[in-house]
Amino acid sequence: MTTSTKSTSPPPTSDVESGPARDRATYVTAVFVRVVVALLWLDNLDWKKPPDFGQNNNAGLYEFTADAVKYPVFPPFSSLVEHVILPHFTLFAWGVFIVEICLGTFLLLGLATRLWAVVGMGQALAIYLSIGATPGEWKWSYFLLIAALAAVLGLAAGRVWGLDSVLRRRIGADPRGRVARLYLRIS
Repeated sequence: MTTSTKSTSPPPTSDVESGPARDRATYVTAVFVRVVVALLWLDNLDWKKPPDFGQNNNAGLYEFTADAVKYPVFPPFSSLVEHVILPHFTLFAWGVFIVEICLGTFLLLGLATRLWAVVGMGQALAIYLSIGATPGEWKWSYFLLIAALAAVLGLAAGRVWGLDSVLRRRIGADPRGRVARLYLRIS
């Protein structure tokens, strides 16, 4: 005769809170990837020098932007570059410069990290579409950058040793107002 016994132990709990797993290796990895990607964006500002961004000597950002027309990856994007971006290059270049400063800074601080990871993925895709077919470019570098940014997004890397962690604790479990709720989504 068998007897059935009911387990009185609680159901297994997840070791994952809202954000990265609680183990130290995941925390360190999240911070490492976030900081390295941030430094990559900041370091690459060096060849995007205002005020002409390389337009006067066909170098820097101007040269790489023009490569979208010279070596098309996706013809509709090349057409956009040729007919919209290059005729208004200075305005475009300042936008790129500001976005990439913000990308590096916000990721380094761990502030609104998920939002900036998505922006970075879009920026990396735009860079790939501009120079992915340029001779001598290794197109996989842009896909690796997108993958690293996807990891920052998925790990909510700003919640580990970043300002997102501090602000999320301050907002708490009961966010009041649209701005607080929006911030919880983008962090």
